[in-house]
Amino acid sequence: MSPYLPRTQSKEPPAPTASAASSLFGDDKPAGDGNLASALFAASPTKDANSASSFFNSAVRSASPANSDSDFGFPEEAKGRLPAAAQPPPQTQPQAQPPLPSPLSVEAAAQGQNSGPPADDDDDDDDDDDDDDDEQSEWNLRKCSASGLDTLAGTFGHTEDFLKTLLPLLQECLASPQWEVRESGILALGAIAEGSMSSIAIYLPQLVPWLIQTLNDPKFLIRSITCWTLSRYSRWVCEQEDQALYLQPLLQELLRRVLDHNKKVQEAACSAFATLEEDAESILVPYVGPILQNLLFALGKYQAKNLLILYDAIGTLADAVGHALNQPQHIEVLMPPLVQKWSTVADDDRSLFPLLECFTSIAQALGNGFAPYAPAVFERCVRVIQSTLQLEAAYAQGSEQEPPDKEFIVCSLDLISGMTEGMGAQIAPLVGASNLSQLLLLCMRSDGRQSADVRQSAYALVGDLAKACIDQLRPVLGEYLPVLTEQLDVSVVSVCNNASWAIGEIAVQVGADMQPYVEAMLARLIPIMRMRESVNKSLVENTAITIGRLGLVAPELGAARLEEYVQPWCVALRSIRDDIEKEHAFQGLCRMIRLNPRALLNAMTQLCDALASWTRPPSALQEEFRQILDGYKASLPADQWQQFVTSLPEDLKQRLAERYAL
Repeated sequence: MSPYLPRTQSKEPPAPTASAASSLFGDDKPAGDGNLASALFAASPTKDANSASSFFNSAVRSASPANSDSDFGFPEEAKGRLPAAAQPPPQTQPQAQPPLPSPLSVEAAAQGQNSGPPADDDDDDDDDDDDDDDEQSEWNLRKCSASGLDTLAGTFGHTEDFLKTLLPLLQECLASPQWEVRESGILALGAIAEGSMSSIAIYLPQLVPWLIQTLNDPKFLIRSITCWTLSRYSRWVCEQEDQALYLQPLLQELLRRVLDHNKKVQEAACSAFATLEEDAESILVPYVGPILQNLLFALGKYQAKNLLILYDAIGTLADAVGHALNQPQHIEVLMPPLVQKWSTVADDDRSLFPLLECFTSIAQALGNGFAPYAPAVFERCVRVIQSTLQLEAAYAQGSEQEPPDKEFIVCSLDLISGMTEGMGAQIAPLVGASNLSQLLLLCMRSDGRQSADVRQSAYALVGDLAKACIDQLRPVLGEYLPVLTEQLDVSVVSVCNNASWAIGEIAVQVGADMQPYVEAMLARLIPIMRMRESVNKSLVENTAITIGRLGLVAPELGAARLEEYVQPWCVALRSIRDDIEKEHAFQGLCRMIRLNPRALLNAMTQLCDALASWTRPPSALQEEFRQILDGYKASLPADQWQQFVTSLPEDLKQRLAERYAL
C-alpha cells in the first residue's frame, strides 16, 4: 500500500506538543561551561566570555518571526563589518526569472518569514495575487542571527563545547508553548546542520521524526521553516538503511505539504523536496509513481510563482531517477499536464525558461520515451532560437525595440541537447529537416550581451550532435571547426571547456578528415596544458582528453610536440574516472608515444602513475600499456631501469608489478 496521500488531503493530525520536544536531546541536558565562549573570543581581547555565551541566546531568540521586522537590524553602514559568511550575496548577472530556491540558503530561509507579524490562525492564500510578493530583501536582525549561527557551526560545530552551549537553548525553544519561539528554534536547528552534522547526528533519530510530525503544525510559518530544516538533514535521512523509519514518512509528509493550501508552505515544501531528490537519487525509484501523482496534481493547483519551483522539483526528480522514469505508466501521468502547460505559454514569455529546463531533464531521462513529443518540442525550440536571433539582429541595426533576452536561446539549445542526449540517433531526422545547423553557427559566433552563455550552450549542443548524428554536421564542419578553435581561450572557462570537448567529440567521429585543423587546435590547447597550476582543473582535464583524441586522428602532429605537454597531461588524467573519454585519450597517447618515445624520458614517473591509475583498462589498451613499458625497459641499460623502478613510490611499484610484472 502506498505511503502517500491521494489527491485529496485528509484531516491533519494534531500538532506536536511542547512536551514532545522536551526530551529530544535526552533527559540529561548538557550545560554550557564557557569553554566555547572562551574559544570564540580568544583572538578578540575586546570581548569577554560572558558576551559570547549571551550571543547564543540572542541569536536564537532574534531569529523569531516576532523580531523579523524589528528596528534592531544592522544599519547600512555596519554591513561592511559583518563576518564574510553573513554578507549579502554578491551581485551576479541578472536572472531572467526569479532564482529557484532549491536549496535555500540559511539567509533565504530566515528571510522567508519576513512578511510581518502573522495572524493567529492560518489563512488560505491560494487566491492571493502571486505578483504581490511581500517578502523583504533587507538584511535584518533575524537574517543576521541565522547566518551567525551557520558561521559558528561551520567553525566550532565539530567541538563538544559547541553543542554543550547550544543544545539547552534549542531544547528551551523547541519545547516552548509560544509558537514564535518554537519556530525560531527550528530555524536555528536548520542553521547549524551543515557545520555540526557530525556532532548532532546522535540526536537525529529523535529530532527527525519530531520535525516530520511538526510538518502538520497549524501555523503555516512553522510548517514552512520545518520543510527547510528537514531539507538540511535530508542526506542523513537518505543514508539510513531502514527507509520505513525516516525516508518514507518524510516523503509522505513533504508531499502533503507540497499540496498545502498556503503558498509559502508550498514553496518551502517544493524546495525541500527537490533537495531530498538530489540526495536520494535512485533510492526514489520505487516511489516514482506516488511522487508523480502528487507533483502533477500540484501542477493544476499552483499559481505562477510556485510553478517555477514545481518545475524544478519535477526536473530534479527526472535527474534523480534517470531512465527509471521511462515507463508507460509514468509517462502517462507526467507528460499530458506538462504539454498542456507548454501549450499555454507564449514563445516570448519568460516563464517559459523553467519549463524548458524541466523538459530538458525529462528528455534526458525518458530517452526514446520522449520521441512522441520530440517533433513539436524540437520545432518550437528552433522557432524560439530563430526569432530571438532575428530580434537581436534588428536591435543591432538600431531598432527602437528592447534587446531580446538571449536566455530564450540558451534554454532552447539546452533542451535540444537534452533531447539529443536522450534520444541519440533518433534526433537525426529532426535536425536534417530543419535549419538548426545554420542557426547553431550564428549562436557559436554570438557576441555582445549574454554571448558567453549562448556560445557555451551552442558548443555543448555541437558536441552532443557529433556523438548522435555526425552526418548532419559534416556539411558545416568547415565553418564550425575554425570557430571552435578560436574559442580555445581561457578568458571564458566555460566556453573554452565546451569548445574543447566538442572538438574532441568531432575528432572521434570524423577521423582523418580532422587533420587539416589539428595543428591550429594544438597551438591553442598545448598552452592550456602548460598552465595547469593556474587554470580550472576541469578545463585542464578536458583539454588533455581532447589532445589525446586528436592524437588518435593525427598522431604525428601531437607526437612532434609531445615533450612540451606530456608531464601535465599525465598528471591531469591520472585522477579522472575510467570511461570512454579516458580510453580515447590514452589510445591517442599510445599512438603518439610510438612515434616519439624519447619525449617521455623525462616524464617516466608521471607516465607510470597515469597508466597505473586505471582500475580496469580494456584488455587491448592494457596490452598496449604493457608493450610500451616493456619497450622502455628493453631500451634502457638494466641498471638505469632498476634505479628508476626503485625510485618509484611503493604503492605505485606494487600496482605496476601486479599489472605489468614491472
